[in-house]
Amino acid sequence: MAAPMAWRRLVYSVYTPALSGVFSKISDKFLRKHDKRRGSSLLLLAPLLAETDPVVVSSSRPPGSSGVEGLHSRFHWIADHVPAFRVPGSHIHILRSPDEFYQVMKARIKTAKRRVVMASLYLGTGPLEQDLVDCMEEALERSQAQKTPDLRVSVLLDYTRGSRGKNNSRTMLLPLLQRFPEQVRVSLYHTPDLRGLLRLLVPQRFNETIGVQHIKVYLFDDSLIISGANLSDSYFTNRQDRYVLLEDCGEVADFFADLVGAVGDVSLQLGADDNVHMMEGMVHPYKGNRADFSRSARQRIMDVVDRARVRQRILESDQSEELLSYLGEGQKDTWVFPLVQMKPLGIHLDEQVTKRLLTEAGGDATVYLTSGYFNLTRAYMRLVLGAAADYRILMASPEVNGFFGAKGVAGAIPAAYIHLARQFYTKVCQLGQQKRVHLHEYYRPDWTFHAKGLWYYLEGKDRPCLTLIGSPNFGYRSVHRDLEAQIAIVTENEDLQAQLQEEQQMLYQRSSEVSSATFRQPNRYVKLWVKLVTPLIKNFF
Repeated sequence: MAAPMAWRRLVYSVYTPALSGVFSKISDKFLRKHDKRRGSSLLLLAPLLAETDPVVVSSSRPPGSSGVEGLHSRFHWIADHVPAFRVPGSHIHILRSPDEFYQVMKARIKTAKRRVVMASLYLGTGPLEQDLVDCMEEALERSQAQKTPDLRVSVLLDYTRGSRGKNNSRTMLLPLLQRFPEQVRVSLYHTPDLRGLLRLLVPQRFNETIGVQHIKVYLFDDSLIISGANLSDSYFTNRQDRYVLLEDCGEVADFFADLVGAVGDVSLQLGADDNVHMMEGMVHPYKGNRADFSRSARQRIMDVVDRARVRQRILESDQSEELLSYLGEGQKDTWVFPLVQMKPLGIHLDEQVTKRLLTEAGGDATVYLTSGYFNLTRAYMRLVLGAAADYRILMASPEVNGFFGAKGVAGAIPAAYIHLARQFYTKVCQLGQQKRVHLHEYYRPDWTFHAKGLWYYLEGKDRPCLTLIGSPNFGYRSVHRDLEAQIAIVTENEDLQAQLQEEQQMLYQRSSEVSSATFRQPNRYVKLWVKLVTPLIKNFF
């Protein structure tokens, strides 16, 4: 059996980025056409960009499928789009609270030996964030005490959000860059859509509405946390999100390390003097040609995705004892599918998978869907309203919306979300779907709500078999403007299913169901100007 295995390893070893072009050639043509249609970046200020109607995909799943093979048959179509990693469900743990998320991160950073990879929108500037940076410094000091310092720390943030104000994410990380220049890398992604006159005109506080780096991945050697939470004090204390820890899942960790690295390669590099520069040979995101930047960035990122797909298919196709030994011990009862969405770069894998998942959610399924900012795209909305599955949609009540109490125009955003929710609820009622589609509002005193994702239950089952967890909010920004990533977890592992069920129940138990009376409450009053402006700005928040 050694010969077939050696042959497959040889195939993988000679797989090059050039080969990945075969997988993405069609999408490259689409990107070129898309770039020609875009025109000037000033057109981004035109708010209601057309959304195409969802393409209904015929269901390929067998009716009533259940069990390990049944779940594999029902959901393995996802592997047609993205890499598929088979892991033991016992290696996946759902974290419950912001504090647990924070404490696990600190502990894992301190014990990391080879790599720490952090991807987030921004890093805050308070004492809790400083403690996190201190943990990185401690780990780097320990590494340097060894004869061969192997630890590498890579941080990917958004340029606009990470550069805001005098004290910002950059100033927090500069001491690490200055002290450990050979071991620390800080990359600041800048959207190619914020350029020219638009970049000069949009104020600093609002320039991130054009598009940001929104991926939330926190990786320590071969373990990683996928979340929607940023690296900021509220996300460590009283801002409810979701967090999943994948323990000793080396191949999944390698994929996300490579993904973050690829985005980092096409980002601005922070220097020890607080200046930024591009890596040699890279197209500048706002000074260079927009189409050239998107094409080169897309190729670099899709190389990561396509290489992983090829490698996983090779490993999956070989069922020999040697392969099982190579993969490690433990029952591989769970599939992890990484879903990437970077529409400005022509990458829309998450959108493709999410649309089909919503399309194939039949009458034998119940879907619990949550978003911190309820602003479904028209395509997702049509799929939910036209599906046969039961939906329980959780959103933030106005008081736990992250913009509640904000100054200026931002303070009206919770009212805009109320208006959008009322429009959706009205549509549900008009279509007579009240028994199938239910809205819930999350409320917890002195907390804010930022959880997103879904849980998929099959009929007759009291535990979910699938979840989506990561950074996307199912809204226009997530689909069209920002860089996003999440994972689909399909599992037959009963303990992991129980963890997912407990997570879902924990969130929904703090909610109340929305009815027509909800919108008649005094705190649901929406001013006329907000109603008029909402259609013009909803694609920016």
